[in-house]
Amino acid sequence: MLHVGSAGLRARPVRVVLSALGIAIGIATMIAVVGISSSSQAKLLRELDALGTNMLVVTPGQSMFSGQDTKLPKEAPGMIGRIEGVERVGATGAVAHSVRRSEKISPDETGGIAVLAARGDLLETLRAGVRSGAWLNAATGRYPAVVLGDVAARRLGITAPGRQVFIGGRYFTVTGILGPVPLAPEIERAALVGWSAAESLLGFDGHPTAVYERSADARVGAVRNLIPRTANPRSPQTVSVTDPSAALQARAATEGAFSTLLLGLGGIALLVGGVGVANTMIISVLERRHEIGLRRSLGATKGAVRVQFVTESLLLSGLGGLAGIALGSAAVAAYAAAGGLPWVVPLWSVTGGFGATLVIGTLAGLYPAVRASRLSPTLALHAS
Repeated sequence: MLHVGSAGLRARPVRVVLSALGIAIGIATMIAVVGISSSSQAKLLRELDALGTNMLVVTPGQSMFSGQDTKLPKEAPGMIGRIEGVERVGATGAVAHSVRRSEKISPDETGGIAVLAARGDLLETLRAGVRSGAWLNAATGRYPAVVLGDVAARRLGITAPGRQVFIGGRYFTVTGILGPVPLAPEIERAALVGWSAAESLLGFDGHPTAVYERSADARVGAVRNLIPRTANPRSPQTVSVTDPSAALQARAATEGAFSTLLLGLGGIALLVGGVGVANTMIISVLERRHEIGLRRSLGATKGAVRVQFVTESLLLSGLGGLAGIALGSAAVAAYAAAGGLPWVVPLWSVTGGFGATLVIGTLAGLYPAVRASRLSPTLALHAS
């Protein structure tokens, strides 16, 4: 039956290609949309795995009575570090100075770069890396040394350590430049000086403006509830606790939400391809009435004729589906290679897409098959 069903396809290769093209475009669109969405989601999940979802950021809020900004106690980082389940704590504090390439530049031209006092354990808490140079240590944290965030270095035009910048009436030597910090973008736009140096050289008051903590994954919720009362026991309601990974988690969860429209377009293309297959099969029945009449006169049953044309329709749709899967997978591979994404094509999209082509092929071939089986052998041979 496969041999007989494929005979019509082998006799009309150009028509087969054109008819299968609609099916191929529909399946390729659906595979590409799902694959690109899945590849982007896989990249986000990979980033989340590397960055972790167990970091919380503690910042001071506003007073409920006066509406003025409050301050975290100086002891807040140490107190948070004593909460059960907390593994690492880092902190930064805002310093009321600007950073400039030289004293000749106006202090008003800040370039959007903040000066922050930083504790030595900040880098490990953020899971950030130093792109060049070295991070602050016990020695450099007491002297006029500064580490620049990735964005801050670009805005200052500094590409390597060893240069100097002007902060608070004196020059600080750049000892390092950080890489990207996705969970703390404010660090990327900052000039970081040692906690001790900020207090002794820049008049820093010692109150942290942001405390970053990492806890065991199973304790994140419990730690979050304990932080306000621990960080500021006198006014826990003025302590704000946020999860910086929530944005990435939301993006990963909603990745592909906007692909529904494209999936619909792919489905429409698939239906159009099915209509093209049905039209091809109807024309095939009309052109092959002599063949049908001859087979019927030699003893072929109506059921055999129906199966023949349904098989031909299935083969036609199946070829289009396989071509569409290959084209869609290739499109995902090209997109992933261009964007540095992992290549992901979900198995369910491949099996589901190919299954849809078989269903459409069956439906598209039913009417032509029934019509062919109802042809009278005498009339079919006479018409030829």
